[in-house]
Amino acid sequence: MRVSVIGSGYVGLVAGACLSNTGNTVTLVDINPEKVAMLERGEIPIFEPGLGEIVSANTKAKRLFFTTDTASAVADAQVVYLAVGTPSAPDGSVDMSQIDSAAAAIGKGLRDYAVLVIKSTVPVGTNQRVHDIVANHTDVDFDVVSNPEFLKEGAAVSDFLKPDRVVLGLDSDRALKVMRHIYAPFMHREDRLLVMDPASAELTKYACNAMLAARISFMNELSRLCDYFHADIGKIRHGMGTDRRIGPDFLYASLGYGGSCFPKDVRALLTMGRMANLPMRMIESTSLVNNEQRERVVRTILRHFGDNVQGRRIAVWGLAFKARTDDTRESAAITVAQRLVGAGASVAVTDPKALETGRDALGDAVDYHEDMYEACRDAEALVIATEWQEYRLPDLDRLGELMKDKVIFDGRNLYKLDFFDGTGFTYISIGRPAVEA
Repeated sequence: MRVSVIGSGYVGLVAGACLSNTGNTVTLVDINPEKVAMLERGEIPIFEPGLGEIVSANTKAKRLFFTTDTASAVADAQVVYLAVGTPSAPDGSVDMSQIDSAAAAIGKGLRDYAVLVIKSTVPVGTNQRVHDIVANHTDVDFDVVSNPEFLKEGAAVSDFLKPDRVVLGLDSDRALKVMRHIYAPFMHREDRLLVMDPASAELTKYACNAMLAARISFMNELSRLCDYFHADIGKIRHGMGTDRRIGPDFLYASLGYGGSCFPKDVRALLTMGRMANLPMRMIESTSLVNNEQRERVVRTILRHFGDNVQGRRIAVWGLAFKARTDDTRESAAITVAQRLVGAGASVAVTDPKALETGRDALGDAVDYHEDMYEACRDAEALVIATEWQEYRLPDLDRLGELMKDKVIFDGRNLYKLDFFDGTGFTYISIGRPAVEA
């Protein structure tokens, strides 16, 4: 099929590349000519495992193209995906300006029937909003489908190619036939298409992210009780996770959730609740606990040093909000580094993929190191802030020689407590008993 994708950000680029990989002719549209030129050169602006290979292969096969011209891209398209940004507005609502602009441009460019697919995360009512905007600019027949994405950063390609489910919000049999056709290659073993009304589809995305965020905040709140009673949140997680009604996923105590989805979507749900005069008490608590968790970890570090880290060198391993991505948006690691700098510490940071994006957030306030061990030279403490695989089996002898003081604050609970037996390290993690040197 002939497919256009408006927006070549994280969602658009993954969707466009994967759709081209099944034989469709896909044109990716972006208003930034520099980004389009970069993609045409085969340069991928984000780190996402497997994405570069798919983009390269399909570009060479003449199935994937890039342009800044929306009108030409949608003129003969059978399916047009909207994958533009929907950032938070200052009041927590969703900034719809990019959606509105893209919808108007699509309406002006349509020449024949097409299915318009909203892939961006958008509030309830956007399906009708897009329909009305497009209809104001064209007399051509079209349908609008709400098709929220459920991609995990670091596993987005796999999630798209082998989805748990594909949610379609629509009220047109003609559009459903088109969507079944385009998603057929991803339903080889089982039909996982879930068809519903547009409002339910739009809300499903927010509901999923809010539930996962709530699980994380629940464990973080519980970890505080563990600290008081000297219990072990890891053992409690195992006891909870083996209950099939609960399961083990997203039950890890940590610095808290971050990234481009959970914080934004939680805020959007709160805003929708206020608009409906229906306070979202659990969602509000989820956000509150998450914000408090970052400050709690910083307070733990400060308390260890008698509330005085002035001039102390502290290393931070990890800047990305999670492993397998270079995304530092609303990353707890960035917040921790900023708070330590604000308290007067000399902070050295490292990350396998997110040094450049981290530099955008932290500027010259910290020292940057590609080598994780060099970041620890003369450090009086090490903070584990992102759960990268590279950090799971560190050379403790080498660390001990480099560090001025052998103290580790683990914001991701990467290690078993007995990992530090006889090493001389003081190890402080989340909701578990401290290991004293």
